[in-house]
Amino acid sequence: MSDLPRTQALRCFITVAREGTVSRAASVLKLTQPAVSLQLKGLEESTGLLLFNRTPGGFTLTEAGATLLPLAHRAVAAASDFKATAEALKEAQRGTLRVGTILDPEFTRLGPFVRSLATSAQRTEVFLRHGVSDDVLAQIGRGELDVGYYVDATPPDQLVHRSFAERSIEDGCYQLAPLLSYDYRVIAPIDWSNRVIGKGWAELAHLPWLATPVHSGHRRLLDDIFRPLGPLPKRIAYTDQEEAMIDFVESGICLSLARDIVLAPRLSRPHNFVVADKVKISCDLSFACLATRRYEPAIAQAFAAARAVWNLKPAVAGAGPARSRKVAKNP
Repeated sequence: MSDLPRTQALRCFITVAREGTVSRAASVLKLTQPAVSLQLKGLEESTGLLLFNRTPGGFTLTEAGATLLPLAHRAVAAASDFKATAEALKEAQRGTLRVGTILDPEFTRLGPFVRSLATSAQRTEVFLRHGVSDDVLAQIGRGELDVGYYVDATPPDQLVHRSFAERSIEDGCYQLAPLLSYDYRVIAPIDWSNRVIGKGWAELAHLPWLATPVHSGHRRLLDDIFRPLGPLPKRIAYTDQEEAMIDFVESGICLSLARDIVLAPRLSRPHNFVVADKVKISCDLSFACLATRRYEPAIAQAFAAARAVWNLKPAVAGAGPARSRKVAKNP
């Protein structure tokens, strides 16, 4: 026998066996009689078996036809199941994307990113979950999010050329695509100028700092700097809102980190803070997923959309040296 019969031929075989005539089978299948007859002829030729007895009263199954009929039913059902399952998987892959967001939507260009996915050929529906950087990465690691934004200090060897690469962070392996490099600056009450100007991290460690969420990028970045220098700084106030951080500093009680892009408009008008001149933290805003899921269609589409929104050229996965960092646990 040649290749396995096509599903259409098996459907014709089953329908003629049930209806008893080619004309009734053609009506049920919404085909022409010649088309049904051609399918039956091809099936008999491919099997080398006579499947029907042709009589003036209609078609009756031969012994071979009766033996093959249950198998034809099973083959057609399997083909239908295959098609339905494939469509369901396709819909699941293209239908939704869970995105972890951080910082403010304008800074991460979240609006254009979501619009790009919603208007693409696959018309992905995006679900957003706002949080802090380390929590977003942990949720990606647990499979609760598909992709998300992550902030980390830019390693010295990549201050100029930031690479798209796998990173081992805590117990997970992640694919990170750097989108933007920016600086965090240290700000202090304006009356503290002599305490911060010309000072390094070791001197600043002895001053009171503003506390931010335990799993925030702010807290991790500072703890990674201060822990090797000795005890962590005293933290005397708490907020999770970036604009409120500047307000706390201007109240005259503590230091804080602030993004350069947030400071710029404040510096252009009267303000009650001073920017430390000897220290800063250069960071990458990256787009992240689990490395093992990088090539899933919905996630690959999300990375392509992020690159397009940020006008970045496609990068080769794994380009540049892989980096590993164990994130220090916060007290």
